[in-house]
Amino acid sequence: MIVLTRRDSLAFLVASSAALIPGRTAAQQAIDFSPEQPGRVRAGRDEDAIKLVAKDARFVKDGVFTVANNAGRFPFGGYASDARTVIGAEPDIAQLVADALGRRLEIIPTSWADWPLGVSSGKFDAVISNVTVTEQRKEKFDFSTYRKDLLGFYVRKDNPVFIREPRDVAGLKVIVSSGTNQEQILLRWNEQNVKVGLKPIEIQYYDDDVVLYLALASGRADAYLGPNALLSFKAAQEGKTRLAGNFSGGWPALAEIAVTTRKGAGLADAITHAINTQIRNGNYARALARWNLSTEAVDESRTNPPGLPKA
Repeated sequence: MIVLTRRDSLAFLVASSAALIPGRTAAQQAIDFSPEQPGRVRAGRDEDAIKLVAKDARFVKDGVFTVANNAGRFPFGGYASDARTVIGAEPDIAQLVADALGRRLEIIPTSWADWPLGVSSGKFDAVISNVTVTEQRKEKFDFSTYRKDLLGFYVRKDNPVFIREPRDVAGLKVIVSSGTNQEQILLRWNEQNVKVGLKPIEIQYYDDDVVLYLALASGRADAYLGPNALLSFKAAQEGKTRLAGNFSGGWPALAEIAVTTRKGAGLADAITHAINTQIRNGNYARALARWNLSTEAVDESRTNPPGLPKA
């Protein structure tokens, strides 16, 4: 049985309240899709982080930090206007780490299915591609956390509803994707609410995003529950929806996204230190803000923290 700790509860409330001030909505945000990325945040060498690279650590290429990224969807990673250069929130984090380690960044577009073998075999130094820390993955990989794994409820921009806890969705019409983690959580919330006499949730499913957002705009649905990063990015671009509340993607356990390296490769402590330096100097916050991911910021990077359980 997973127990929701005080820390997790506070994380839920803080994340939820960040964008829940009455009258505050997500402004449309111009996104730079140029391959040059003049606004990308850069870092200086972090000598203390470099000293933490294990003496027997071996990078794929001399002077290079080679990173796998599944360039399939913004804001995590996608292609610039030249259809070749990979840009996005994950490449920006990769750039900060590479700079801090005194290395040139090389990003290799890699399918989600291929990154585990690529990291294990030494084809890449790391994968930075929205990988959540789990206990099962920790058996083969080391992790340096850099972002919260959040789910978010998004509503029409003028909808006043706020969702801070399971009882807040009682009686609402909520869209969710079938077969997803967020669907399972929503079903558990609904079961919990019904048991205490609250109204059931009307759960809606759509295969077409256009129809889905029309349902939100017309009032046929009250909220859409999905990965916060994706929905936040869309809200920032279009200005038609806003965040009504969010919570950990591993609810009730805390879930975190991390830079992933081969187990025992001797890089994790150095990467964790590098990220923490960027958190302290403000570069990290600026990098996330470029992609409207400030809500998912962590206070501290951790090496191999508790991950989502196997069951």
